[in-house]
Amino acid sequence: MLRPEADLDGEVLTGDLSGSSAGNARFLECTFQRCDLTELSAPRSRFADTGLYAVHGAGVDLAESTWLDCVVQGARLGAVQLFGAELRRVRFEGCKIEFLNLRGARLAECAFLDCQLLEPDFAEATLEKVDFAGSRLVSPDFGRARMKDVDVSGADLAGPRGLAGLRGATVSRLQLVDLAPALAAELGILVGDQ
Repeated sequence: MLRPEADLDGEVLTGDLSGSSAGNARFLECTFQRCDLTELSAPRSRFADTGLYAVHGAGVDLAESTWLDCVVQGARLGAVQLFGAELRRVRFEGCKIEFLNLRGARLAECAFLDCQLLEPDFAEATLEKVDFAGSRLVSPDFGRARMKDVDVSGADLAGPRGLAGLRGATVSRLQLVDLAPALAAELGILVGDQ
């Protein structure tokens, strides 16, 4: 069913989609239900009003794709390429995603709710009105990111890098205390023992 430049409207996709090629495909009001997306190649594809529920797999190529009004719920994914992608009003709920590459992506009005993101790459990404409530971000890279109205105050940040990229984000007082040593190191501030 999946093929390059496919135009799918209202389709329900289930089962094994591993190794499929769907570059430049268009998905409108589609549902991906418990699919295996291992090695799915769908760069520059477009998703609108589409839901991905309990999908899993690794090596998913969605580079430079476009997402509008979508939901990703209960996903278990690894090595997801979303660099250069555009996501608007996309909600990730209860997902575990390892090595999520959002380098240079644009996210607007998006939410990562109760997610676990291992080594997510937000370097050079633009985030506006993005919320990370209840999520755990392990070794996230924010290098040269641009943020506006981004709320990470409800997230657990473990070993973040590129902290200057958090300019424009809201952090909690406790997070600020936790981030202080890394911020000082990044700014070249020496902290004495006194």
